[in-house]
Amino acid sequence: MKLCLVVDDSPVVRNIAKCLLNDIGYDVREAENGQQALEICHGDMPDMILLDWQMPLMDGQEFLALFGRTFRITKPYIVYATTDNDPTDISRAIAAGADDYILKPYDPASFSAKFQELPAAA
Repeated sequence: MKLCLVVDDSPVVRNIAKCLLNDIGYDVREAENGQQALEICHGDMPDMILLDWQMPLMDGQEFLALFGRTFRITKPYIVYATTDNDPTDISRAIAAGADDYILKPYDPASFSAKFQELPAAA
């Protein structure tokens, strides 16, 4: 079973993502900020990371910068989760190291379709 790390400061959003990911065959770990996510990656590197951009303590952009400097060999597939369909923000996330993006709130059908297509789901 593939492992996905869901990083979001909202427990509700994490729970929704966890339920949707479990339904399509992912094992899920959770982190409420980028700092906690980095600690989890040191112990058990996930196959995929679903990453919120705006979080306290360490946001998504800071996480990607530190992640890239810390883990140079292994890189999971990273999906940036956003509430805005702003091309500038999406481009910034991709440039920082995200592989793809998804809009929040999550639509179950679209979410499942996207994550079943990702390399981590193979």
